[in-house]
Amino acid sequence: MLNPTPNQAEALPPQNNRLGPRILMVVERFPPDLGGVARSAARIANALAETGAEVHVLALTRTLPPGMVETGAMQGQSGVTVHRLGLFGNLDFSLQHALNVLEWLHQQHPFDLVWGHYLYPAGYLAVWFAGWSEIPATVSARGNDLDRLMFPPGDFARLMWTIERAALVTSVSADLARKIQILLGRPLPVEVIGNVVDPQVFTPGKAEGELRASLGIQPEEAVLGFCGELRQKKGLPFLLQALSHVRQHRPACLLVIGDVRPREQSFLSTFALEDAESASRILITGEMHDPAEVARRLRLCDVFLLPSLWDGLPNALLEAMACELPVLASDAGGIPEVLQHGRNGFLLPRGQLHRLGESTLEVLSLSAEQRGELGQAARQTILQRYHPAVEQKVLADVLRRLQPNTSS
Repeated sequence: MLNPTPNQAEALPPQNNRLGPRILMVVERFPPDLGGVARSAARIANALAETGAEVHVLALTRTLPPGMVETGAMQGQSGVTVHRLGLFGNLDFSLQHALNVLEWLHQQHPFDLVWGHYLYPAGYLAVWFAGWSEIPATVSARGNDLDRLMFPPGDFARLMWTIERAALVTSVSADLARKIQILLGRPLPVEVIGNVVDPQVFTPGKAEGELRASLGIQPEEAVLGFCGELRQKKGLPFLLQALSHVRQHRPACLLVIGDVRPREQSFLSTFALEDAESASRILITGEMHDPAEVARRLRLCDVFLLPSLWDGLPNALLEAMACELPVLASDAGGIPEVLQHGRNGFLLPRGQLHRLGESTLEVLSLSAEQRGELGQAARQTILQRYHPAVEQKVLADVLRRLQPNTSS
């Protein structure tokens, strides 16, 4: 191809009048992909662009033919261009070809720095490419990436190489920052950039009766809520056990605002054989990309459950708290950094997740006054520490540290 295709040329942002650096973000997932990593990548790309930077995102995807690059402007955000690269069946071959594409992009739009969102494969690619191009790179640890690579069959050597050679390491929680420092055996400065939520979208409010009925929630049922991609890491078996336990005492349903990861469907099939009536009360909305629609469904929940086995700092937790929901979560990862037991929610130790059902019943038995006080404290936590302005300030500081000789 001698020239960019028409859609590529039209999608590229102007190359002059930039106030800040030209940043390359390498991501494994990006909307419309599901999951917290995809959502946080989009939010950070937006936030970086709002600092005056020109942002290019290389997003790996299986929705395009292998090796195909599709370029377009990010919907609803100026200053962000997304380049989607179709993966091959073999990941190693895909990563090798991704470097070819990165070099081509760098020729077209010389980058000032690279942001790897998720330690592997995105962070590894970012650090390698930055070293090759002699520009600084930062990598962002999100949670499952570090935990997954620390233990067999994870690639511990590649994890360490990535962290040690990044110019700056960020993490989504203080818990992750400490793990990184322990791995390295020295007090490496790790910048904590927590997830944030828009408190103007995720707000408290009355549950909509028509919406409740349209989802199949019965009038007398308590709604146990979960939001995101339901899988083992998020405590899928414990949620199913909790639903059965609660239903032994009162009518209830489990509302999954999102979807179940395909390879986890076997859990639901087995559960249906063991407890068909409870299985019939699992209501799954499917993929949801509109935050306002997610918020509407969150307001239907009587209790929000997040029994993660390990985690970073879940977006869903912050969204539920912003909606003033009673939250019952595990003490995984950065969750205890946000949730204070008995003050703005409830924590259940990971070793006690088999008690999720009885703990859920305790939360459901709270008085209206207790629920109100709990919800208000939860939202106040978000308004003080987990809103976009906080993230914007930290990102601006990160850019200054990566490029100390520029005004950005």
